[in-house]
Amino acid sequence: LMFLVVMILLLLINMKPDEKAAGAKNAKISKVASQHPKLRKFRKVMMSRVVPVCMVVLILAGGIFYGIRSKSSSDKQVIVYNWGEYIDPETLDMFEEETGINVVYEEYETNEIMYPKIQSGAIAYDVVCPSDYMIQRMIENDLLAELNFDNIPNIKNIGSTYMEHSKEFDPENKYSVPHLWGTVGILYNKTMVDDPVDSWGILWNEKYKDSILMQDSVRDAFGITLKYLGYSLNSTDLDELTEAKNKLIEQKPLVQAYVVDQARDKMIGNEAALAVIYSGEAITCQLENPDLEYVIPKEGSNMWIDSWVIPKNAKNKENAEAFINFMCRPDIAKMNFDYITYSIPNEKGRKLLDPEYRNNPIVFPDDKALENCETFKFLGDENDAIYNELWRFVIFKACGIQTELNGDAHRH
Repeated sequence: LMFLVVMILLLLINMKPDEKAAGAKNAKISKVASQHPKLRKFRKVMMSRVVPVCMVVLILAGGIFYGIRSKSSSDKQVIVYNWGEYIDPETLDMFEEETGINVVYEEYETNEIMYPKIQSGAIAYDVVCPSDYMIQRMIENDLLAELNFDNIPNIKNIGSTYMEHSKEFDPENKYSVPHLWGTVGILYNKTMVDDPVDSWGILWNEKYKDSILMQDSVRDAFGITLKYLGYSLNSTDLDELTEAKNKLIEQKPLVQAYVVDQARDKMIGNEAALAVIYSGEAITCQLENPDLEYVIPKEGSNMWIDSWVIPKNAKNKENAEAFINFMCRPDIAKMNFDYITYSIPNEKGRKLLDPEYRNNPIVFPDDKALENCETFKFLGDENDAIYNELWRFVIFKACGIQTELNGDAHRH
């Protein structure tokens, strides 16, 4: 239709005589017109009324057509915002093929990058996969829509243990569905460490000076230190936090580096003896280096959960719920585990895994290993500022460097 409108406009433009030809043809036209007054009147009516009306009708019809087409296209899509490399791409193709819903897929690196984009509402994402503490923050700030579980029957495949842990950040399980989970622990090289590794305390052992890797993260670093000291990793007590800060400063000369993703490569390459690492990364490391072992220290640690949620301004909520339901299928959960090696909360999906993973204590630690574990909670902006200030002392002021901290960039 738009093409037709353009063609008519071009024809009308070309119908206008140029100035040079006008004089030569004027007399002839006048003569013909005088001989045929009805023709002259017909031409005048066509040019002044019919053609403009036709143009308006065509333009309106075109607008309506494209509007309907655009809405139809929007109704058949879901906009997903997820961590980088946090889903098997083949599952997205399968979802599109089975449902006819087109997946628009974007990635982010940290919760802190994701949150302001959701808060601004500049882009209406339909499905997002934040971490536990960030989901709590989003609920508190009224950014999430309640889920219609009639559209997510496959939630029955999610283990009750994980739904119960989810209540720590989603008290009534109204806003989130667990996607992946794991723990933070110590990965160590059995050929380089000859002491028992069952406590966070080994990270303060001078024997392993320059061979210890710590997470470059406010909450992770303080979390393990607070647990080692016998406190909650969600502590907001200033005395406890100050004690943890001093303990981290005491440890600083022993640390080879504060890292995030580099821990994996360094441990695989035997460049360090001990590293604080996420359980999913530990599995990957073990596949590359059989001398590596992972443990959750007896004092407890962080058990993190990343869950699917739907922002309140989502335009395709039912499609989003269809997507979440699809991801809760056992076969899809298995595909995601095989691709990522992070633990899945899907009990039926777990039964489909190879025995070496299904019964692996790193992937699925028992209740005893998790009894002292906690999920991170959002502590409020004021407490976040306190944590960041104390972390600044650990990383920079302890070595006489003054600089700005870029905030918490921990993954989970």
